[in-house]
This record gives sequence, C-alpha cells and structure tokens, in this order.
Amino acid sequence: MTLKQLQGLRVIDQDITNDAHGIYYDKRSVEQLLNHGFILLDKPNGPTSHETVAWVKKILHIEKAGHSGTLDPQVSGILPIGLGEATKALIVLLLGPKEYHALGRLHSLPSKEKLEEVLKLLTGKIYQKPPQRSSVLRQTRIRHVYEIEVVEQKERLLLLRILCEAGTYVRKIFYDMGEILGFGATMIELRRTRVGQFNEDSNLVKMHDLVDAYALWKEKNDDSKLRRMLVPIEHALSEIKSVVIRDSAVDALCHGAQLAIPGILQISYGLKREDPVGVYTQKGEVVALAEAIMPEDEIAENTKGFAFKIKRIIMAPNTYPKSWRSKTVVNN
Repeated sequence: MTLKQLQGLRVIDQDITNDAHGIYYDKRSVEQLLNHGFILLDKPNGPTSHETVAWVKKILHIEKAGHSGTLDPQVSGILPIGLGEATKALIVLLLGPKEYHALGRLHSLPSKEKLEEVLKLLTGKIYQKPPQRSSVLRQTRIRHVYEIEVVEQKERLLLLRILCEAGTYVRKIFYDMGEILGFGATMIELRRTRVGQFNEDSNLVKMHDLVDAYALWKEKNDDSKLRRMLVPIEHALSEIKSVVIRDSAVDALCHGAQLAIPGILQISYGLKREDPVGVYTQKGEVVALAEAIMPEDEIAENTKGFAFKIKRIIMAPNTYPKSWRSKTVVNN
C-alpha cells in the first residue's frame, strides 16, 4: 500500500501481523514481482497489444501476463502490462481517464475562433459509435471528453492533447471535427500519454531495455535495472479507497468468504456505499478488490455485519494461515 493510501485511513481496530506469512509489498524479490507486479510499457507503433504482451512473456520467461486498455497497432504510448496474479488487478486502471496526443490534418484552414468553437462542442459528453474494424459491438454510446487542448498548430497540421474517458475513439473526434467544420479532418498519428495516474513522467519501459535488464539479472545476477522496471501491483490501485484487514481474515477471503466488520482494522476516510476498494493485509499486500456495502461511519459504529462485497480475489489461497472459524470474517 502506498504512503498516500496509509495517510488517508481511519483506524477501526488494532492488531499485529505475523512476519512469518506474506511479505511487505515493497520488499518483494524480483521473482515475486514477476508474479505480483506490472510494467508501464512504452508500446511502439506496429505490433498489436496482444503481440506486445506475448513478447513480454517471452522476454521475462513467464506464463501469464495481460494488458490494460488495448492500443491499436499504429498507436504508441503507455500500455500497462500486469505480470502473473497482478493481471487480476489491472481492471482498476480502466476506471481512470486516458490522455492522448493526436496529430491530424485539417482539409482546409478554419479561423482560430471557429476551431475553438468546434473543440468546445466536442468537449463534455459526446455520442460515439465504434469504427467498423473495432473488436467491440458497434452500438452508439456516450463517452466523456474532459479536456481538448491545441498543443501546436502549423497551418493545417494540428496537434491536440485530449483527456477522455476510457473507450473513447480519438480518431472519431478528428472525424467529427472535420464534419462540423464542413471540409473534413484526418488523424495522422496517435500516442497515449496517460493511463489513470500514470503518465510519461512515470517509469516507462521500452522493449529493448526490458531485454537488456532481464539479461543483466540472469547473466550477472544484477537485478538493479529490472527492479526499477517492475512496479508492485499495489501502485496501480492507489487511486481507489482502501481497507486493511487482520491476518486471520486473509485466507478466508481467498477461499470465497465476504468481509465482515470484525475483520477490519482500517478504512479510507470518506468511504461511501458502492465505492470500489482495494483490500489489503497489514503488510500492504493487496488481497482482493471489493465494493463497499456500508459507508465509513456505519462501519465504525457497528461491531458486526458484512461491510464489503468481494469482487475479485488477487492473493493466492494459503498465503496466510487458515482461520476459517474466526469471528473476524464470519458474522456471529
């Protein structure tokens, strides 16, 4: 769990953790990070997202990996790739905004005032239908465009920065802009520069650097470069609220139990009903993703009742000792 998350937690109860089980999330070895970490890959133009993931698996000699948010072959930029069990948590990054830098060509040159007017029309909630070659069902849907900024313009060439909801088709924004202007516009190049809380100032990894770092680790037992590229999966969850649980509650959750109030030690301030949350051990390891059934004050005021509905288990069973009869998980 990150420092930001720890600072925003309300103490419900106190307990101690047994260092014989689990591991502090920021103390994992490279081998452990290859199963509980992710890479912020700088995807090049050319390969599909699926091909890129396949290459990463081959480079790192791992069996399981997955990406968050598909990039078309001709699009470059940030492609988060989860490794091993960390793939289960990447869905959280789909909840956050995406930022793109898009280069396009206007088929004629509008006035500055007209261009600004059109960009305002395309900001906010807009209707979009996926393109014909899209892998998703072609139904008109609403997407939110938060910001459109003209970064640079050279005659009919236009570079835009677009901050938008996941699933927005930036190429369609250029097309619609051309339709509104009346003379057409075509996107030439697209790069994703932000996924959720991660941007180009984050630790982006190029494919050839990943190859070199892995070889350095295996051939010279030097994990310094590779360790900088492998990010604990908990960092991907830093923008959602948190709940910390007792050691005795961990394994029951991993076997399908729901989380009741006696198993809870800390929760995020401002927690509301239906908020998505990360469920953590006292060592900061993510156990599961869940949804709040009770708000913050109700959890603090009660001594029993199910407070969170588990949505996805991330930690492997038997990481912590079995304690199935513990009242920390099951209502009495």
